[in-house]
Amino acid sequence: MDRLEDLKSYRILDTPPENDFDELAEIASLICDTPISLISFVDEFRLWFKAKKGLEVTETPSRDSFCQHALHTPKKVFVVNDSLKDKRFKNTPLVTGHPKIRFYAGAPLETPNGNVLGTLCIIDDKPRTISANQEKALKILSKKVMDYLNTRNLLKTRKRKSKSMQKTSLN
Repeated sequence: MDRLEDLKSYRILDTPPENDFDELAEIASLICDTPISLISFVDEFRLWFKAKKGLEVTETPSRDSFCQHALHTPKKVFVVNDSLKDKRFKNTPLVTGHPKIRFYAGAPLETPNGNVLGTLCIIDDKPRTISANQEKALKILSKKVMDYLNTRNLLKTRKRKSKSMQKTSLN
């Protein structure tokens, strides 16, 4: 299945905030001691935030995003220790303007089909590193995001099938 088809099948884009996602993002910030954490999904044109801590905007253009780079490394946390020393990012609006990203670490949100939908990421406005244990924690949290999404998707599919069967039995 194509990555964007897989993303759309979850019906997550543009949905209201949900406490479970908000809490997972906050845990990531607490573990890594960062002012910003996000659960983000990358579609054709934008990076949309399902959960956000420390950031007010709900989306950014995907061309400027750090998360788009994590789409190609499903088993690895994508880390940029100092964005001003990275030619891919040093001149992007997210580095030169608000929120002045200097550090980024994003754990991929990988589907059972092997597609990466986005990331659970942490961001800081100063250069830094994360420990091996913090990186492991981000991977575990990103897996929990996907576990929740997969369960949510399964329940919605069952609910639709049940409604369809009820309509059929009434006819």
